[in-house]
Amino acid sequence: MNDWQRKSALDWETYVNKMVKVAAIETHEYEGWVLTVDPVSASIVLATFLENEKVSISVVLGHAVQEVEILKEGDDEMKQRLSCIFAPEESKAYSPEELEKRKNDLKTWLETNHIPVTEQGESGRTLCVAGVLTVDPPYGPEECSSSNEIILSRVQGLIQGYLEKQQ
Repeated sequence: MNDWQRKSALDWETYVNKMVKVAAIETHEYEGWVLTVDPVSASIVLATFLENEKVSISVVLGHAVQEVEILKEGDDEMKQRLSCIFAPEESKAYSPEELEKRKNDLKTWLETNHIPVTEQGESGRTLCVAGVLTVDPPYGPEECSSSNEIILSRVQGLIQGYLEKQQ
């Protein structure tokens, strides 16, 4: 076990949102912004921004890490860019007002088609369809979840058709 692997999760957290240079075994070097460090394997997930707003993700396995050097602190803008890398495209584009409208429109459409739907959760952000399926913001087919695969597939198809008609 190397020194990097012996660090605690709190130690690793100090590297998040910072530009680092990682020296790994066999004289390999990696540079990038630290997205996270896996607390089990001590692997480092690095993001590098390319042209055309593309992002390259690299993982340096924890057992291979020899040394990590901080090159640059991330400012608020960089922290925001890093936090959005894995966010679904749909969730980036909607304001709270737009999400509320999407939820209400979908709920009305489901009720019009005689599909029982209720609002769930503290803020009522989640729609519950027939008591067996939930739809989270931004209320698309990808945000549906249910343990019943048949119902999941059918409701996803209905929502997809509904969304296509809206455009």
